[in-house]
Amino acid sequence: MLDPLLAFVLTIAFITIFSLKFRIIPFFTLIGGALVFGILTGMGPDAMILAIIDGLGRMFGIFGIIILSGSVIARLLVKQDLIEVIVNDMRRCTRNPSLLAGASGYMLAVPVSCCITAFLMLAPFASHFSKNDDPRKDLIYITALGTLTSFALLYPTPVTIPLFSLFSSKISPVWYDGLAIPVSLIILAGLILTFTSLRGGNGSDVRSGEPWEKEPPEVHVRAWMPFIAILISIPAGILIGLSSAALIQFIMLAGAVCAIFFAAPAIRIEGMTEGVKHGGVIIFDICGAGALGYVIVQGGFAAGLLSGIEGLIPILCVPFVIAALIQTAQGSRVVTAVITGEIIAGTGSVAVIHPVLLILMIGAGTCVISYVTDPFFWLIQRTTGDEIGVVVKKYTFPLAMAGLAVFIIAAGLQIALF
Repeated sequence: MLDPLLAFVLTIAFITIFSLKFRIIPFFTLIGGALVFGILTGMGPDAMILAIIDGLGRMFGIFGIIILSGSVIARLLVKQDLIEVIVNDMRRCTRNPSLLAGASGYMLAVPVSCCITAFLMLAPFASHFSKNDDPRKDLIYITALGTLTSFALLYPTPVTIPLFSLFSSKISPVWYDGLAIPVSLIILAGLILTFTSLRGGNGSDVRSGEPWEKEPPEVHVRAWMPFIAILISIPAGILIGLSSAALIQFIMLAGAVCAIFFAAPAIRIEGMTEGVKHGGVIIFDICGAGALGYVIVQGGFAAGLLSGIEGLIPILCVPFVIAALIQTAQGSRVVTAVITGEIIAGTGSVAVIHPVLLILMIGAGTCVISYVTDPFFWLIQRTTGDEIGVVVKKYTFPLAMAGLAVFIIAAGLQIALF
């Protein structure tokens, strides 16, 4: 039987090697990792399998409706070419392509419940915001960073939902987002300004030709209806007495029903089918993360980790550092959030750090460091065609700095107010 810390390192190495070498879908590598960790730490076969089942069930219960609804909304919008309509409508507020790219990613990642899905939907349009190659690529990077700025920090996303359930079940999500939204917007503004200043321009290099020289059309209500339904459902759910856990299921289901109802009959079934397929992959990956996280906690990793780092770093840094280490090792922000949340729930950090700030710290850690184990890293590299070093410079490094900035803000508020 190995020490849980050593078993964890070997498990993460196993997941990383198999993911990179064999390109096996995350669900199977995560379940395999759970089995490896259980065997290495001496868990009995029955206890190990039951822990995997418990982890799977908990994650599916939390995310099943949310992810499926977001995927159906996304596919129906794409099938009807409504993403271009939404982006065009947003141009009525700003013609600055950098701001438009970042804001589009920021806004879309939350309702579709996946930063990669939001990026795939927006990247084709972001690449047409500029007529020159280098600014065009920068806008793709800004779009990616915009999706992550909201996905890693705002409620409700697959990153923050499990953390909110663990640490802030008695706190209204409105209070959390009341802090998370301005913090994330400040970070996004800083990222956009950095790209703009490094480019030496004002970000107004809009591509000539159709459709970008046209005056933006009137707002298309049909394109925005799923999001309107989500917003309307929030006060409705509160009025009928839904808890925060039930409310997020209710509002996402309302958005999906609205998207289905307003979809053109010719593409309704096809869009729903594609949404179910896409959502199923995401759901199973998250369930695999839940299984791994639950087995790791049951195997005594939290106690071993604390004894290993106790006295080495301040307790205020523990959530951020653990999340950063796990994120660097395996690349998935949802996996990082689930595992880190389970670990921190058994530590003294819960009693010391305010739950809202604790969630922000862990979310910040999921942004550090996104490198070769991060599937988003490779997606951006393929989309831009840039060398790995350029992707590190324009994606990994800015995102890490953003995560560090969020942690500093959260730690500063903890010290100043609590």
